[in-house]
Amino acid sequence: MKKIRKIGIITGGGDCSGLNAVINGITKAAIKKYGLEVVGFTRGYKGLYTNAHRPLGLKSVSGIMHEGGTILKSSNKDNLFNLPIRQSDGTIEYKDVSDEAVQNLKYLGVAALIVIGGDGTLTSARDFYRKGIPVVGVPKTIDNDLPATDVTFGYNTSLETITDALDKIHTTAYSHDRVMVVEVMGRNSGWLALEGGLAGSADVILIPEIPYDINAIVEKVRERDAFGRNFTIIVVSEGAKPKDGKQVIREIVEDSADSVRLGGIGQVLTDQLQKLIPEHEVRHTNLAYIQRGGITSQFDRALGLMFGVNAVDLLMSGGAGRMVQLKGRKITSIPLDEVVGTGKVGETSKGGGKTVDPEGQHVQVAKAIGISFGEIE
Repeated sequence: MKKIRKIGIITGGGDCSGLNAVINGITKAAIKKYGLEVVGFTRGYKGLYTNAHRPLGLKSVSGIMHEGGTILKSSNKDNLFNLPIRQSDGTIEYKDVSDEAVQNLKYLGVAALIVIGGDGTLTSARDFYRKGIPVVGVPKTIDNDLPATDVTFGYNTSLETITDALDKIHTTAYSHDRVMVVEVMGRNSGWLALEGGLAGSADVILIPEIPYDINAIVEKVRERDAFGRNFTIIVVSEGAKPKDGKQVIREIVEDSADSVRLGGIGQVLTDQLQKLIPEHEVRHTNLAYIQRGGITSQFDRALGLMFGVNAVDLLMSGGAGRMVQLKGRKITSIPLDEVVGTGKVGETSKGGGKTVDPEGQHVQVAKAIGISFGEIE
Protein backbone atom coordinates (compact mmCIF):
# COMPACT_ATOMS: atom_id res chain seq x y z
CA MET A 1 0.00 0.00 0.00
CA LYS A 2 1.31 3.44 -0.96
CA LYS A 3 2.19 5.83 1.83
CA ILE A 4 -0.95 7.58 3.03
CA ARG A 5 -0.75 11.33 3.49
CA LYS A 6 -4.39 12.32 2.98
CA ILE A 7 -7.62 10.51 3.81
CA GLY A 8 -11.29 11.11 3.09
CA ILE A 9 -14.38 10.55 5.23
CA ILE A 10 -17.85 9.62 3.95
CA THR A 11 -21.06 9.39 6.00
CA GLY A 12 -23.75 7.49 4.07
CA GLY A 13 -27.28 6.24 4.66
CA GLY A 14 -29.63 7.60 7.29
CA ASP A 15 -28.30 10.04 9.86
CA CYS A 16 -27.92 9.05 13.50
CA SER A 17 -26.52 10.41 16.73
CA GLY A 18 -22.81 9.66 17.16
CA LEU A 19 -21.74 10.35 13.57
CA ASN A 20 -20.07 13.61 14.56
CA ALA A 21 -18.23 11.84 17.36
CA VAL A 22 -16.80 9.42 14.79
CA ILE A 23 -15.79 12.31 12.51
CA ASN A 24 -14.17 14.01 15.51
CA GLY A 25 -12.19 10.88 16.43
CA ILE A 26 -11.03 10.21 12.87
CA THR A 27 -9.95 13.77 12.21
CA LYS A 28 -8.09 14.34 15.47
CA ALA A 29 -6.32 10.97 15.41
CA ALA A 30 -5.36 11.39 11.75
CA ILE A 31 -3.87 14.84 12.38
CA LYS A 32 -2.40 14.50 15.87
CA LYS A 33 -1.16 10.90 15.71
CA TYR A 34 -0.23 10.46 12.04
CA GLY A 35 0.17 13.97 10.62
CA LEU A 36 -2.38 13.35 7.87
CA GLU A 37 -4.60 15.72 5.93
CA VAL A 38 -8.33 15.00 6.16
CA VAL A 39 -11.19 15.90 3.83
CA GLY A 40 -14.86 15.14 4.24
CA PHE A 41 -17.04 14.37 1.22
CA THR A 42 -20.46 15.96 1.59
CA ARG A 43 -23.78 14.13 1.14
CA GLY A 44 -22.28 10.66 1.16
CA TYR A 45 -21.15 9.04 -2.05
CA LYS A 46 -22.79 11.85 -4.03
CA GLY A 47 -19.99 14.13 -2.86
CA LEU A 48 -17.41 11.62 -4.00
CA TYR A 49 -18.96 11.64 -7.49
CA THR A 50 -19.48 15.41 -7.76
CA ASN A 51 -16.18 16.17 -5.99
CA ALA A 52 -18.02 18.08 -3.26
CA HIS A 53 -15.74 18.12 -0.25
CA ARG A 54 -14.44 20.24 2.60
CA PRO A 55 -11.16 20.19 4.53
CA LEU A 56 -11.42 18.90 8.08
CA GLY A 57 -9.08 20.33 10.68
CA LEU A 58 -8.93 20.47 14.45
CA LYS A 59 -11.04 23.62 14.56
CA SER A 60 -13.70 22.33 12.18
CA VAL A 61 -14.42 19.29 14.38
CA SER A 62 -14.18 21.12 17.69
CA GLY A 63 -17.39 21.14 19.73
CA ILE A 64 -19.37 18.71 17.55
CA MET A 65 -19.32 15.61 19.77
CA HIS A 66 -22.74 16.26 21.31
CA GLU A 67 -24.52 17.15 18.06
CA GLY A 68 -26.80 14.66 16.32
CA GLY A 69 -26.72 14.20 12.56
CA THR A 70 -23.53 14.68 10.54
CA ILE A 71 -21.66 17.87 9.69
CA LEU A 72 -20.85 16.22 6.33
CA LYS A 73 -24.54 15.57 5.59
CA SER A 74 -25.65 12.28 4.10
CA SER A 75 -27.53 10.50 1.34
CA ASN A 76 -28.94 6.99 0.95
CA LYS A 77 -29.72 7.22 -2.77
CA ASP A 78 -26.29 7.38 -4.41
CA ASN A 79 -24.90 3.97 -5.29
CA LEU A 80 -22.07 5.00 -7.63
CA PHE A 81 -21.91 1.50 -9.07
CA ASN A 82 -25.52 1.80 -10.23
CA LEU A 83 -26.41 5.50 -10.16
CA PRO A 84 -29.78 6.61 -11.62
CA ILE A 85 -29.18 9.47 -14.06
CA ARG A 86 -32.11 11.32 -15.61
CA GLN A 87 -31.85 11.68 -19.38
CA SER A 88 -32.99 14.65 -21.49
CA ASP A 89 -36.17 12.80 -22.45
CA GLY A 90 -37.07 12.27 -18.79
CA THR A 91 -36.16 8.59 -18.64
CA ILE A 92 -33.80 7.16 -16.04
CA GLU A 93 -30.62 5.38 -17.05
CA TYR A 94 -28.49 3.50 -14.52
CA LYS A 95 -24.75 3.93 -14.89
CA ASP A 96 -21.58 2.80 -13.13
CA VAL A 97 -19.76 6.05 -12.30
CA SER A 98 -17.30 4.57 -9.81
CA ASP A 99 -14.33 5.24 -12.11
CA GLU A 100 -15.14 8.97 -12.03
CA ALA A 101 -15.15 8.80 -8.23
CA VAL A 102 -11.75 7.10 -8.21
CA GLN A 103 -10.39 9.80 -10.51
CA ASN A 104 -11.67 12.47 -8.10
CA LEU A 105 -9.77 10.79 -5.28
CA LYS A 106 -6.58 10.77 -7.33
CA TYR A 107 -7.06 14.41 -8.33
CA LEU A 108 -7.41 15.41 -4.68
CA GLY A 109 -4.54 13.22 -3.57
CA VAL A 110 -6.81 11.24 -1.25
CA ALA A 111 -5.11 7.90 -0.77
CA ALA A 112 -7.70 6.15 1.42
CA LEU A 113 -11.27 6.37 2.66
CA ILE A 114 -13.01 5.79 5.97
CA VAL A 115 -16.67 5.07 5.23
CA ILE A 116 -19.33 5.27 7.95
CA GLY A 117 -22.65 3.59 7.23
CA GLY A 118 -24.90 0.55 7.21
CA ASP A 119 -25.33 -2.36 4.81
CA GLY A 120 -25.75 -0.37 1.59
CA THR A 121 -22.99 2.14 2.34
CA LEU A 122 -20.56 -0.58 3.41
CA THR A 123 -21.38 -2.66 0.32
CA SER A 124 -20.11 0.21 -1.83
CA ALA A 125 -17.10 0.51 0.50
CA ARG A 126 -16.32 -3.14 -0.21
CA ASP A 127 -16.68 -2.52 -3.95
CA PHE A 128 -14.33 0.49 -3.89
CA TYR A 129 -11.81 -1.64 -2.01
CA ARG A 130 -12.06 -4.15 -4.84
CA LYS A 131 -11.15 -1.33 -7.21
CA GLY A 132 -7.92 -0.77 -5.30
CA ILE A 133 -8.95 2.02 -2.90
CA PRO A 134 -7.81 1.41 0.69
CA VAL A 135 -11.06 1.53 2.67
CA VAL A 136 -11.97 1.01 6.31
CA GLY A 137 -15.63 0.78 7.36
CA VAL A 138 -17.37 2.02 10.49
CA PRO A 139 -20.79 0.45 11.32
CA LYS A 140 -23.78 2.79 11.74
CA THR A 141 -27.47 2.22 12.41
CA ILE A 142 -29.96 3.17 15.11
CA ASP A 143 -31.62 -0.24 14.66
CA ASN A 144 -28.71 -2.21 16.17
CA ASP A 145 -29.33 -4.89 13.55
CA LEU A 146 -25.77 -5.37 12.23
CA PRO A 147 -24.61 -8.83 13.36
CA ALA A 148 -20.91 -7.96 12.87
CA THR A 149 -20.81 -5.73 15.97
CA ASP A 150 -22.28 -6.07 19.45
CA VAL A 151 -23.79 -2.61 19.30
CA THR A 152 -23.80 0.41 16.98
CA PHE A 153 -23.61 4.07 17.94
CA GLY A 154 -26.92 5.92 17.68
CA TYR A 155 -28.85 3.02 19.18
CA ASN A 156 -28.41 4.17 22.78
CA THR A 157 -29.52 7.73 21.99
CA SER A 158 -32.59 6.39 20.20
CA LEU A 159 -33.46 4.25 23.20
CA GLU A 160 -33.24 7.29 25.46
CA THR A 161 -35.58 9.17 23.11
CA ILE A 162 -38.09 6.31 23.12
CA THR A 163 -37.93 5.95 26.90
CA ASP A 164 -38.42 9.68 27.42
CA ALA A 165 -41.41 9.67 25.04
CA LEU A 166 -43.02 6.73 26.87
CA ASP A 167 -42.55 8.49 30.21
CA LYS A 168 -44.47 11.47 28.84
CA ILE A 169 -47.15 9.38 27.13
CA HIS A 170 -47.81 7.54 30.40
CA THR A 171 -49.12 10.70 32.05
CA THR A 172 -51.70 11.44 29.37
CA ALA A 173 -52.68 7.78 29.08
CA TYR A 174 -53.31 7.63 32.83
CA SER A 175 -55.18 10.94 32.90
CA HIS A 176 -57.67 9.89 30.20
CA ASP A 177 -57.78 6.10 30.71
CA ARG A 178 -56.53 5.71 27.15
CA VAL A 179 -54.84 2.96 25.21
CA MET A 180 -51.76 4.54 23.64
CA VAL A 181 -50.02 2.93 20.66
CA VAL A 182 -46.45 4.11 20.09
CA GLU A 183 -44.73 3.12 16.84
CA VAL A 184 -40.93 3.00 16.75
CA MET A 185 -38.31 2.25 14.08
CA GLY A 186 -36.24 -0.91 13.71
CA ARG A 187 -37.02 -2.35 10.26
CA ASN A 188 -36.96 -6.15 10.64
CA SER A 189 -35.35 -6.16 14.08
CA GLY A 190 -37.28 -5.48 17.27
CA TRP A 191 -34.45 -4.20 19.48
CA LEU A 192 -35.64 -0.60 19.71
CA ALA A 193 -39.19 -1.62 20.59
CA LEU A 194 -38.03 -4.30 23.04
CA GLU A 195 -35.40 -2.39 25.02
CA GLY A 196 -37.25 0.93 24.75
CA GLY A 197 -40.48 -0.72 25.85
CA LEU A 198 -38.78 -2.41 28.79
CA ALA A 199 -37.22 0.83 30.02
CA GLY A 200 -40.42 2.82 29.38
CA SER A 201 -42.72 0.43 31.27
CA ALA A 202 -44.77 -0.66 28.26
CA ASP A 203 -47.58 -3.13 28.84
CA VAL A 204 -47.49 -4.64 25.36
CA ILE A 205 -44.45 -4.88 23.03
CA LEU A 206 -44.92 -6.00 19.45
CA ILE A 207 -41.82 -6.96 17.45
CA PRO A 208 -41.19 -8.53 14.01
CA GLU A 209 -39.74 -11.69 15.54
CA ILE A 210 -43.00 -12.58 17.36
CA PRO A 211 -46.12 -12.26 15.14
CA TYR A 212 -49.01 -11.05 17.27
CA ASP A 213 -52.67 -11.97 17.73
CA ILE A 214 -54.79 -8.84 18.20
CA ASN A 215 -57.13 -10.76 20.48
CA ALA A 216 -54.23 -11.25 22.89
CA ILE A 217 -53.73 -7.48 22.98
CA VAL A 218 -57.42 -6.93 23.74
CA GLU A 219 -57.15 -9.54 26.48
CA LYS A 220 -54.22 -7.67 28.02
CA VAL A 221 -56.11 -4.35 27.98
CA ARG A 222 -59.10 -5.91 29.74
CA GLU A 223 -56.85 -7.68 32.23
CA ARG A 224 -55.41 -4.30 33.20
CA ASP A 225 -58.91 -2.82 33.43
CA ALA A 226 -59.95 -5.58 35.82
CA PHE A 227 -56.88 -4.85 37.92
CA GLY A 228 -57.85 -1.18 38.15
CA ARG A 229 -55.23 0.07 35.70
CA ASN A 230 -57.52 1.60 33.11
CA PHE A 231 -54.83 2.58 30.63
CA THR A 232 -52.42 0.58 28.47
CA ILE A 233 -49.16 1.47 26.69
CA ILE A 234 -48.42 -0.49 23.52
CA VAL A 235 -45.03 -0.19 21.80
CA VAL A 236 -45.00 -1.55 18.26
CA SER A 237 -41.99 -1.92 15.99
CA GLU A 238 -42.53 -0.69 12.43
CA GLY A 239 -41.77 -4.21 11.19
CA ALA A 240 -44.25 -6.01 13.45
CA LYS A 241 -46.98 -8.05 11.80
CA PRO A 242 -49.99 -10.12 12.84
CA LYS A 243 -50.05 -13.88 12.60
CA ASP A 244 -50.72 -14.89 9.00
CA GLY A 245 -50.44 -11.20 8.07
CA LYS A 246 -47.94 -8.93 6.35
CA GLN A 247 -45.82 -5.98 7.38
CA VAL A 248 -47.22 -2.53 6.61
CA ILE A 249 -45.21 -0.80 3.87
CA ARG A 250 -45.30 2.98 3.96
CA GLU A 251 -43.73 3.50 0.53
CA ILE A 252 -41.35 2.14 -2.08
CA VAL A 253 -38.42 4.44 -2.92
CA GLU A 254 -37.18 3.10 -6.23
CA ASP A 255 -33.88 5.00 -6.34
CA SER A 256 -32.79 3.99 -2.83
CA ALA A 257 -30.58 1.05 -1.89
CA ASP A 258 -33.16 0.26 0.82
CA SER A 259 -36.25 0.76 -1.31
CA VAL A 260 -38.88 -0.73 1.04
CA ARG A 261 -39.84 1.72 3.78
CA LEU A 262 -41.88 0.19 6.58
CA GLY A 263 -44.27 2.22 8.68
CA GLY A 264 -47.93 2.70 9.47
CA ILE A 265 -48.55 -0.36 11.62
CA GLY A 266 -49.29 1.90 14.60
CA GLN A 267 -52.24 3.55 12.86
CA VAL A 268 -53.52 0.22 11.52
CA LEU A 269 -53.38 -1.30 14.99
CA THR A 270 -55.08 1.74 16.54
CA ASP A 271 -57.99 1.56 14.09
CA GLN A 272 -58.46 -2.16 14.73
CA LEU A 273 -58.29 -1.83 18.52
CA GLN A 274 -60.76 1.06 18.61
CA LYS A 275 -63.41 -1.24 17.13
CA LEU A 276 -62.60 -4.10 19.53
CA ILE A 277 -62.41 -2.03 22.74
CA PRO A 278 -64.91 0.82 22.20
CA GLU A 279 -64.96 1.51 25.94
CA HIS A 280 -61.48 3.05 25.57
CA GLU A 281 -60.13 5.88 23.47
CA VAL A 282 -57.22 4.49 21.47
CA ARG A 283 -54.60 6.98 20.32
CA HIS A 284 -51.53 6.59 18.16
CA THR A 285 -48.10 8.28 18.19
CA ASN A 286 -45.34 7.59 15.66
CA LEU A 287 -41.95 8.71 16.99
CA ALA A 288 -40.51 8.48 13.46
CA TYR A 289 -37.45 10.67 12.81
CA ILE A 290 -37.37 12.03 16.35
CA GLN A 291 -35.51 8.79 17.13
CA ARG A 292 -32.65 9.78 14.82
CA GLY A 293 -31.83 13.20 16.20
CA GLY A 294 -31.16 15.18 19.32
CA ILE A 295 -28.27 15.47 21.73
CA THR A 296 -26.01 12.41 21.51
CA SER A 297 -25.85 10.24 24.64
CA GLN A 298 -22.62 9.71 26.57
CA PHE A 299 -22.44 6.10 25.43
CA ASP A 300 -22.78 6.98 21.75
CA ARG A 301 -20.25 9.81 22.00
CA ALA A 302 -17.71 7.46 23.59
CA LEU A 303 -18.41 4.59 21.19
CA GLY A 304 -18.28 6.88 18.15
CA LEU A 305 -14.97 8.32 19.30
CA MET A 306 -13.53 4.85 19.90
CA PHE A 307 -14.67 3.68 16.46
CA GLY A 308 -13.18 6.77 14.79
CA VAL A 309 -9.73 6.56 16.38
CA ASN A 310 -9.52 2.80 15.87
CA ALA A 311 -10.56 3.16 12.22
CA VAL A 312 -7.56 5.41 11.60
CA ASP A 313 -5.25 3.03 13.46
CA LEU A 314 -6.60 0.12 11.43
CA LEU A 315 -6.09 1.95 8.15
CA MET A 316 -2.54 3.04 8.98
CA SER A 317 -1.54 -0.44 10.13
CA GLY A 318 -2.48 -2.00 6.79
CA GLY A 319 -6.00 -3.10 7.72
CA ALA A 320 -7.78 -1.80 4.61
CA GLY A 321 -10.78 -3.81 3.51
CA ARG A 322 -12.01 -4.28 7.07
CA MET A 323 -14.61 -2.75 9.40
CA VAL A 324 -14.13 -1.82 13.04
CA GLN A 325 -16.48 -3.59 15.43
CA LEU A 326 -17.30 -3.74 19.12
CA LYS A 327 -16.88 -7.13 20.74
CA GLY A 328 -17.48 -7.12 24.46
CA ARG A 329 -15.70 -3.96 25.64
CA LYS A 330 -12.99 -4.09 22.98
CA ILE A 331 -12.80 -2.57 19.50
CA THR A 332 -11.60 -5.16 16.98
CA SER A 333 -12.13 -5.53 13.22
CA ILE A 334 -13.64 -7.85 10.63
CA PRO A 335 -13.28 -8.12 6.82
CA LEU A 336 -15.93 -6.18 4.89
CA ASP A 337 -16.66 -9.38 2.95
CA GLU A 338 -17.85 -10.96 6.18
CA VAL A 339 -20.05 -7.96 6.95
CA VAL A 340 -21.88 -7.51 3.63
CA GLY A 341 -20.98 -10.72 1.79
CA THR A 342 -18.80 -11.68 -1.14
CA GLY A 343 -21.40 -11.15 -3.86
CA LYS A 344 -21.21 -9.18 -7.07
CA VAL A 345 -20.83 -5.41 -7.21
CA GLY A 346 -23.68 -3.78 -5.29
CA GLU A 347 -24.89 -7.11 -3.92
CA THR A 348 -25.34 -7.28 -0.16
CA SER A 349 -25.45 -10.60 1.66
CA LYS A 350 -28.99 -11.90 2.12
CA GLY A 351 -28.05 -13.52 5.42
CA GLY A 352 -30.28 -11.15 7.39
CA GLY A 353 -29.60 -8.79 10.26
CA LYS A 354 -29.27 -9.24 13.99
CA THR A 355 -32.74 -9.99 15.27
CA VAL A 356 -34.31 -10.56 18.68
CA ASP A 357 -34.32 -14.14 19.94
CA PRO A 358 -37.95 -14.88 20.93
CA GLU A 359 -36.57 -17.20 23.63
CA GLY A 360 -33.77 -14.87 24.68
CA GLN A 361 -33.21 -13.17 28.04
CA HIS A 362 -34.74 -9.82 27.10
CA VAL A 363 -38.02 -11.42 26.07
CA GLN A 364 -38.06 -13.73 29.08
CA VAL A 365 -37.46 -10.81 31.46
CA ALA A 366 -40.31 -8.88 29.84
CA LYS A 367 -42.68 -11.82 30.16
CA ALA A 368 -41.64 -12.38 33.79
CA ILE A 369 -42.88 -8.90 34.72
CA GLY A 370 -46.15 -9.28 32.82
CA ILE A 371 -45.42 -7.63 29.46
CA SER A 372 -47.42 -9.13 26.61
CA PHE A 373 -46.02 -9.81 23.14
CA GLY A 374 -49.47 -10.35 21.67
CA GLU A 375 -49.36 -14.10 22.08
CA ILE A 376 -52.35 -16.20 23.15
CA GLU A 377 -51.43 -17.99 26.37
